[in-house]
Amino acid sequence: MTVRDRASLPRVPQTIVVYATRERARALARDAFPRRRCRTVFVRDAAELGRTFCAGLVDAALIDLGGGSEDAWRAAAIARDFPTVAFFGVLPIRPADSSAVARCASLEFVDVIAEGVDDVAVRELVLPHGFTARFAAALKEPPPALALESLVQRRTWQCVVAYAGRTIRTEEIATCQGVTREHLSRTFSTSGGPNLKRIIDLVRLIAAAELSKNPGYDVGDVARVLGFASSSHLSSTAQRVVGTRPASLARLRTVDLLERFTHGRGRSRASAL
Repeated sequence: MTVRDRASLPRVPQTIVVYATRERARALARDAFPRRRCRTVFVRDAAELGRTFCAGLVDAALIDLGGGSEDAWRAAAIARDFPTVAFFGVLPIRPADSSAVARCASLEFVDVIAEGVDDVAVRELVLPHGFTARFAAALKEPPPALALESLVQRRTWQCVVAYAGRTIRTEEIATCQGVTREHLSRTFSTSGGPNLKRIIDLVRLIAAAELSKNPGYDVGDVARVLGFASSSHLSSTAQRVVGTRPASLARLRTVDLLERFTHGRGRSRASAL
């Protein structure tokens, strides 16, 4: 059996936050996002919604606007603070709701879900736009500058980016590959290329840079949602891997981080992950 035959990519559940005051909207979300596929968090007011973003990585948010309350629009306005999160409105879509749809567009919502029309397609409408899905799709192929050309390296890269910057251990990657942890670590960094620990750190910093572009996050928030032990841990990782402070990540593009990484920062001492 070859590595190609045994390898599989992990299915990382996306986190969907649902602001809903009506049972109709809650039922729609429960049906669309079963527990085996997603982690769904229900909140009842804008303040609770805001706190949720700082508790863990949020992929998408559904905002129930059918009641037309001011608190619902306060919840919707949180989209301005978290542009990396895909926001969706949920509306019955009556003629009187056209102004609500326009307001969602002004807040740069991805889409508005029409109750009774889009119910069976909600999952397909939302999940591809989640942060995890977009991150993995954008980085599906390893950048040429990293010279990750073997099948093992490419599969490993895809396993790592599937977690979108969250903590991942080498044992989990090895399981995806169908090999032992020792074999994976030994075969990944051939010909003096970057070793696996550095690649994991690089991907986590790419995710941290994207999240840092959210006005609603500070360095401590980014460290928390990505599972760094502390903001100091994020800081030391950024200095070691890309030679910059966390406060500077927001202004750096992925190509900038790659350029810094490839200038002699691709190797690290062996350590238990």
